[in-house]
Amino acid sequence: MTGDSKATRARLLDAAFGEFAEHGLAGARVDRIAASAGANKRLIYVYFGNKEQLFDSVVEHCMAEGTEAVPFDVEDLPGYAGALFDHLVERPDLVRLVTWKQLERPGATHPTLAASWQSKLDVLSAAQGRGDVDPALDPADILNLTLALAQAWFTAAGDMAQTSSAPAPGGVEARSRQRDAVVETVRRMTAPRDR
Repeated sequence: MTGDSKATRARLLDAAFGEFAEHGLAGARVDRIAASAGANKRLIYVYFGNKEQLFDSVVEHCMAEGTEAVPFDVEDLPGYAGALFDHLVERPDLVRLVTWKQLERPGATHPTLAASWQSKLDVLSAAQGRGDVDPALDPADILNLTLALAQAWFTAAGDMAQTSSAPAPGGVEARSRQRDAVVETVRRMTAPRDR
């Protein structure tokens, strides 16, 4: 692929991310993606095949980017959860995209992402074997619960995030309280019982 082709492909991925995060797969329009990227619509089909494959590429790219943005730290799982929370505060569009993926394209994970998850599970299992992480839960449960807790305040149904006596949702004080709750919950879930 030439430099121009790579640049065009990157612009299409960026434009598609915005379109899919806003409208989902069914509501997204290839014409808008191409116009936003300043590219010919035909190039979407050349580089990605079809709209569904473009969506899958965007999700894969975002998940890989998120993994790099928030490195997994088995030595500090509560800190990892807090860093994920912070990342999502900065990028609420990621939560929307993942929600659309779960609704419209549930199923198998891309092999690259599956390998990334498996490496985290292996590290978690080893930490449990050393006694650094409570072995009561399966590593997959720990990882999924940590991810879900980090996203909880962004995906709570209806006004659930507003049901406590805490300050108004979305404010600095509320976000700080929510982050603290995520970090403390992961700490309690993973701390070895004898410590």
